[in-house]
Amino acid sequence: MSGTVVVSENGQGRYQQDVVAGQHRLLADEPASMGGGDAGPAPFDYLMAGLGACTSMTLRMYAERKELPLRRVSVELAHHKVDIDGVSRDCIERRITLDGELSPEQRQRLLEIANKCPVHRALSQSFVLNCALAG
Repeated sequence: MSGTVVVSENGQGRYQQDVVAGQHRLLADEPASMGGGDAGPAPFDYLMAGLGACTSMTLRMYAERKELPLRRVSVELAHHKVDIDGVSRDCIERRITLDGELSPEQRQRLLEIANKCPVHRALSQSFVLNCALAG
């Protein structure tokens, strides 16, 4: 399971953030079109990266367990807004490329498994988000 992530302004740009996830140090920023310095991925880019990584890892684990001839997984994601019944909603398009000598049935099963990755499940449901001020 994931640990704690700490995000804080670093003073290097208008919106630039230091992101610390365990031993990993990342940078987040808004693109110039949003007033940032584009020094790192934007928040939705990180969200999509998490979904893409979880999808690929889940497929790799499943393929190894089932001894499927999956050579490589690639996941391309894009975020945009859609109008559903007059309400603007966020939409993530996910395109999965599976390289390997897989039958149509194996490919279909891998798509089903992709939709069961933990991040996909979390994003597909309503989150419980608890927020409080520290100190």
